[in-house]
Amino acid sequence: MTPTLDRLAIATREWDPPLAALDLRTLTANAGELVRRAGGTRVRVASKSVRCRSVLETVLGPDLTASGGFAGIMSYSLRESIWLARAGAGDILMGYPTVDRAALAEFAADPVLRERITLMIDSDEHLDLLRVAFGSDAVRARVCLDVDASLRLGPVHIGVRRSPLRTPGAVAALAARARGRGFQVAGVMFYEAQIAGVPDSSAPVVWMKKRSAAELATRRTAVVDAVQSEVGELEIVNGGGTGSLEVTSADPSVTEVTAGSGLFVPTLFDRYRAFRPDPALYFALPAVRRPTPKIATLFGGGYIASGPAGAARVPTPVFPRGLKLLRNEGAGEVQTPVTGKAASDVQIGDRVWFRHAKAGELCERFDSLHVVADGACTPVPTYRGEGKCFG
Repeated sequence: MTPTLDRLAIATREWDPPLAALDLRTLTANAGELVRRAGGTRVRVASKSVRCRSVLETVLGPDLTASGGFAGIMSYSLRESIWLARAGAGDILMGYPTVDRAALAEFAADPVLRERITLMIDSDEHLDLLRVAFGSDAVRARVCLDVDASLRLGPVHIGVRRSPLRTPGAVAALAARARGRGFQVAGVMFYEAQIAGVPDSSAPVVWMKKRSAAELATRRTAVVDAVQSEVGELEIVNGGGTGSLEVTSADPSVTEVTAGSGLFVPTLFDRYRAFRPDPALYFALPAVRRPTPKIATLFGGGYIASGPAGAARVPTPVFPRGLKLLRNEGAGEVQTPVTGKAASDVQIGDRVWFRHAKAGELCERFDSLHVVADGACTPVPTYRGEGKCFG
């Protein structure tokens, strides 16, 4: 058992599982490590990788604005953005476009929300939809342009499918049209998923990431120069993720990097060479059956992460050591059998500790996180626990 997990197990022993437990000491250390890796570039917190307002307040401070190298939130939903803005967040960059007409109408009617929230766009269709939802051509909303940061090697596309914008000319032209229609162009964003979200699993992957970083650094500078020649100085040039902070922050055109998963450190971040992860968030399931001497069956556990289906997306049992999921059942809807050399020692009522494959998604399965600090356990609500579900 690691020191972190040992603290969690001791502090939560009077609480009934299933439960999710977060070690505050490790979370704080991870936050400091993200700031260190960013090398002086401010870090924007990705709320999708947190989904707990208390944790956002721990990282950003009670006003959800800026603290210790962190500044602002990257949100994933406009309704979430509105909720956080009314809770005190003063700098929210939406990481994705929205077509939520009711939320956009609410946003347009409130000057405080328009000041605190920057919308994401990547096409003229977005501009058209925003104007219709606003019900007025006079609403001067802040927008950021999402630029495709993928690597292209001939016909091969490496990275995620996000924006249709790629070339400096195309980005600058949309920025000019946005300004001409009364929008305030606040920035540009580049999410290099093929660098930030891919473990260093082989020499070809490491080569690809270096090649992509070099290509993107040149193209990003050209995009920023082209946009600024059309609309003036940009407040935001956003990039990166937990897995690429050093690379992205080294680009002088970047004003901020985004990170979130590095606070909790799920299993998808175990194979990076740039940093040594220290998990802060675990969950515990109780053993409720012993169908055979070599199998213990646990309650709950089917917390499968998003992304391509496969073994990398299922939760991993980490204590007692030597447990594994059954190939034919995996992590189940209401029960999860485990086997392995330690299974014979797991008795009914015992706990098995797991790590999730992705960060904030675990908070969609629990109403609270049991935050452990100085030996004490304090449950704090997740988004779900506050009655919020933003998709």
